[in-house]
Formats: sequence, structure tokens, C-alpha cells
Amino acid sequence: MDYKKFTTLNEDIISIRKAVFVEEQGFQNEFDKFDKNCTHIVLYDKGKAVAVCRYFKENGMYHLGRVAIVKEYRGKHLGNYILQTAENEIKKEGGKSIVVSAQVRVKGFYNKNGYTESGEIFFDEYCEHINMIKKV
Repeated sequence: MDYKKFTTLNEDIISIRKAVFVEEQGFQNEFDKFDKNCTHIVLYDKGKAVAVCRYFKENGMYHLGRVAIVKEYRGKHLGNYILQTAENEIKKEGGKSIVVSAQVRVKGFYNKNGYTESGEIFFDEYCEHINMIKKV
């Protein structure tokens, strides 16, 4: 498994995010103004894009999100791997803490990776989210 960083959206990123967030989960507004100012990380298995996430810095705080794994690669701990990869890249850039707007249904995943809940539950489109923070 290897990874690449991109500063723009490409077909690998778009296809995974569309498959996971639009087709599987029903989000309508998957791509936003932040995408053009993000670092996008893509995991590859023998040249095939299998997972993505993005991060960006705003007002001195790093924001991580859009973590998505191709369906047939789930259950192989790639979520942990891509999260740790992004955290390491953020540390290299001098980041001290990271905030994630987590879907409530997967907050346990972020808890296991050292994130703690911060604030109240809110809705992004129809889906419950909560901000979670981790010091790195």
C-alpha cells in the first residue's frame, strides 16, 4: 500500500468520494469550496485507488475529513492507515491539533484513533455530525 498527495481533485479522488458519499450515503453536496485549498491523500493498492481523505488549514486549525474507503477494501484497517498518514503530514507542517466533522455513526472509529467529541451534534445535509478534536 502506498499513498500520494495532491493539491487538486483528480479522477481517483472524485470517483471514490462519489461512490461512497453520493451513491452509497446519498449526499448531494459532496464537493465544496474547500476542495481547491486542500491536500488530498489517496491510498493505492498496486496502482488502484482504494481510499481518500483531505485536510486543510483554516484560522490556524487543521481540518481533516472526507475519509472514504472503496467498499471492497473496508475492514482492512485502511481507515486507520489513511488517518495516521494524514496526521503525520499535518505534524510535518507544524500542526498541533486536528478537528474532524465526524458522522455520528462513525464517531467510535475516531474515538479509537484518539479524537474526542467537542460541541453539539449538528446536521450536514440530513446526516448527524459532531466535531471531534485530537492533539498531535
